[in-house]
Amino acid sequence: QVQLVESGGGLVQAGGSLRLSCAASGRTFSRYARAWFRQAPGKEREFVAAINWSGRTTYYADSVKGRFAISRDNAKNTVYLQMNSLETEDTAVYYCAASDNGVPITRYEYDYWGQGTQVTVSS
Repeated sequence: QVQLVESGGGLVQAGGSLRLSCAASGRTFSRYARAWFRQAPGKEREFVAAINWSGRTTYYADSVKGRFAISRDNAKNTVYLQMNSLETEDTAVYYCAASDNGVPITRYEYDYWGQGTQVTVSS
């Protein structure tokens, strides 16, 4: 059974940092693009960051560029999202995803999803 399991979410003050992890099991995703999306209450799920299979190519939403960094460890089948300078607007459930179709930035092209981890940034 394929599973993506996020961890590392929590409550943090504005300006603080969190590091999310997404561990995969059930198959290897070393040749898959990996990504993070987020969904705030009452809003659509939106793209945050994506990384290609080798880790050499990354993409970010404009809203997180310069503050967030995506990385991966294929030996551990895990992708990370380092979030710095957090803002209240970053409050959302964060989901990791995997795709074998290039490095998409739209959620519809991702085949595997985790259950999400809550990130709450207080002012």
